[in-house]
Amino acid sequence: MARFIRDILATLSHEPAGRGPPDQQALSRLDQRLAPFADKGPGSRGTISIQPDECSVWDGNPRDQPGLTADGCRSLIDSIASEGGNRIPVLVRLNPPGSDRPYQLLVGSRRRFAVDWLNHNGRPEMRLAALVVDLSDEEAFRLADIENRERADISELDRARSYQHAVERFYGGVQSRMAEALTLSNSQLSRLLALAQLPEEVVNAFATPDELRVRYSEILTPLLRRPDQRARMIAEAQSIGEQQQALARDGGRMLSPATVLARLRDAATPQPLEEARDMAIVAGGARIGRPRPGRSGGLTIDLSISEDADLDELLARLRETIVAARAAPVMQ
Repeated sequence: MARFIRDILATLSHEPAGRGPPDQQALSRLDQRLAPFADKGPGSRGTISIQPDECSVWDGNPRDQPGLTADGCRSLIDSIASEGGNRIPVLVRLNPPGSDRPYQLLVGSRRRFAVDWLNHNGRPEMRLAALVVDLSDEEAFRLADIENRERADISELDRARSYQHAVERFYGGVQSRMAEALTLSNSQLSRLLALAQLPEEVVNAFATPDELRVRYSEILTPLLRRPDQRARMIAEAQSIGEQQQALARDGGRMLSPATVLARLRDAATPQPLEEARDMAIVAGGARIGRPRPGRSGGLTIDLSISEDADLDELLARLRETIVAARAAPVMQ
């Protein structure tokens, strides 16, 4: 079994997606390789039958365990219920002596959750089909990464944070070693690690962490390197986060990722006062107004708003103009 799993580690990351018979192409590549072990149910080819609560979840897996819900796993729950068990076995290893549970789950968090949910909702006889493997922590991390790269419910932020933890834990802080082990380029890994290192205030500015993308960190990270820009961006991020919380409480539509990104980027490079006064306000690709000096030294803004205007974008553009004017030095 150990040789089979290590063969997967050596070859699977180079295989094209969708390989295998048509009835298996909806499975991940790792699942396709594990499927034959469950063809005849628990007990075949080394598969054992265990209760979900007999295994703890290994802390090196990037999946957000508390984030698993019955609604999110509904199709899997229904499939396991109709088939009388999980068709694809989970992978576990023995816990050290003295542990409160005999097994440690390495791969198959959603399947474990689904069977556990069924046990507590009318199917107490259901058991979890599992393969016991003997892998090091680094091998277990690579195997979990192979599975999770193809899962839509693993956010880019979750994956990035697991990589940040793993580079120190398994690869001595050497990014090139980790990139080689995971068959990633050094630039791919660097971009993921940059996402994991975004300040928490910036993360909280987005409606949900799932909205954060590697391409956003490529825009924001260079701006965050300068102390003066970083301070303004974090202040803006805190303001956006408070606005998002208020919108959530009131049942309003949360600010879009594009709006958040634009506000953070613009906060890093505020317009001088005179430029802000001369700057056209553009929303939805059309000019909707222009600020001009007010009688008391502030700004007067004239707007022309269509009936189908996006109010979130409109308010974001207005706010950017006002913030830019306030942040600019007073012109003599």
